[in-house]
Amino acid sequence: MGALDKLRTGLPAGLRVVRPPLLPPPENRDTAQLHLQRPLAPEAQAALYVHWPYCEKRCSYCNFNKYIPRNLDEQRMRNCLIQEAQTLIQLSGTHRITSVFFGGGTPSLANPLTIGAVLDTISQCAYLAEGTEVTLEANPTSADSSCLAKFQKAGVNRLSIGIQSLNDTELKLLGRNHTACDALRTLEEAKKLFPGHTSIDLIFGLPGQTTASWVQGLEESLAVCDDHISLYQLTLERGTSLFKQVHQGFLPMLDLDVVSEMYEHARHILQNSGFHQYEVSNFARNGALSTHNLSYWQGNQYIGIGPGAHGRFVPLGDGKIHREARIQTLEPDVWMKEVLAFGHGTRKQTELGKLDVLEEVLMLGLRTDTGITHQHWLQFAPNFSLWDVFGESEEVKDLEEHSLLLLDNRGLRCSWKGLAVLDSLLLTLLNQLQQAWMKREKTFNQT
Repeated sequence: MGALDKLRTGLPAGLRVVRPPLLPPPENRDTAQLHLQRPLAPEAQAALYVHWPYCEKRCSYCNFNKYIPRNLDEQRMRNCLIQEAQTLIQLSGTHRITSVFFGGGTPSLANPLTIGAVLDTISQCAYLAEGTEVTLEANPTSADSSCLAKFQKAGVNRLSIGIQSLNDTELKLLGRNHTACDALRTLEEAKKLFPGHTSIDLIFGLPGQTTASWVQGLEESLAVCDDHISLYQLTLERGTSLFKQVHQGFLPMLDLDVVSEMYEHARHILQNSGFHQYEVSNFARNGALSTHNLSYWQGNQYIGIGPGAHGRFVPLGDGKIHREARIQTLEPDVWMKEVLAFGHGTRKQTELGKLDVLEEVLMLGLRTDTGITHQHWLQFAPNFSLWDVFGESEEVKDLEEHSLLLLDNRGLRCSWKGLAVLDSLLLTLLNQLQQAWMKREKTFNQT
């Protein structure tokens, strides 16, 4: 496994009891919330991800942490999500939650009362400002208009719909349990309830898919979508049904040049339709960027609750000062037992060194069109600027000369051309960061 792959596997995607936080008395709560509206240090705020691990079925391409429930005790799951939210918010020392994202799995299968209870708990444990982005992932077959209205009442104000395709043949290949008609119906209902705040996911690079069929499907989606689209290249994951079918020769392997052509066509079509590409896979118009996902790409803290959820935060409640990468126990029943016994189900926690954090900031920040500003980088490395790391590198200068990368007074970012080949750029940039860091450490140790 290469260095880039190793870094990716650590991203998203000791047990002890921590007391729930003490809230100000009701008469002082308004004053406390006014105080929290002032700018806070990065360590005092975090995004929060909630993982709902259950699905109606497993899609042919999916290797996410998901389970087909049998006799699900949702009240128990709800109580455990509440308990873990209390515990980890307290552990992180977070005062403000900047966004909430319910992912999965299929969180639209959850009872809206569960979503509402979790949001109520979050707002009791930290400041959750009115209008804070609260996203729920939904599948068309589990999101009729009545259900969506209940989620909205529970506190959800943004929807991300896993449409994936508007072609029934492609949907069948992907193992989806909805049709194109189901997707269109759900999308229309969502736009009525969440106008300007409904996102759709589309997948390209399917076996047998052509550039022409992909473009046709994208244009059909553009005719009905709202203001946010996420495009994902199909990845054949080992252990999935689709991986097996392709590698046994039952389905064709798509040519990578064709996949690249699909992506480039999509970028231009979306741009011409008024969409701004603000991240490698994400496009928005009318300012409808995802606040939650921007938190990841900007290297901000986030708390992950639920089976298999990932988090990145400084556990101030334990008296620690370094950021940790945390992964919750994968299997839901085991996770619930641990939460009930210890207050949370953290299976793995790894302290991140300064270089680890900088590598993540670099990898994630360059996924965005704005890249990494000097000011942002210095938040993580006050005495180790972008100029120090990349300013004298001949390889970086070569990337600039080929119009793939820009390093200037704004910071470090990919060009439009460079964003399409980010992985190849990162190999060079991560290597340069590691070399500069070792040189700095050697100099420091000699003084």
